Amino acid sequence: MLKIVIENLHHREIKSNDKVRKVIDLIHENHIDWMHACGKKGRCTTCKIIVKKGMDNLTALTEREEFFRKNNRLNPSERLSCQAYLESGEIRVCVAEENKFTHMDYSD
Repeated sequence: MLKIVIENLHHREIKSNDKVRKVIDLIHENHIDWMHACGKKGRCTTCKIIVKKGMDNLTALTEREEFFRKNNRLNPSERLSCQAYLESGEIRVCVAEENKFTHMDYSD
């Protein structure tokens, strides 16, 4: 079972029986607004997640993520939710401050 916990969205839990899934797809399928200004194509960093736990449960960095890391636009604890696939287990993530929507109620 795959599981995502979004800590600063009141520890919202997403579960899936799938084997491997793209993180942003799991989030959107569970009716959670998540920014993705470039249309989930890995051309920006608006969909980034801050991974608090479970980085090893995600696929390796993509070429696009490597590009943003090299240009200091993606920290070692961050991934692009449109590029990262959850392969197994659980990840605990947060929405980055600069990517929060004003219409949503975030927690600490």
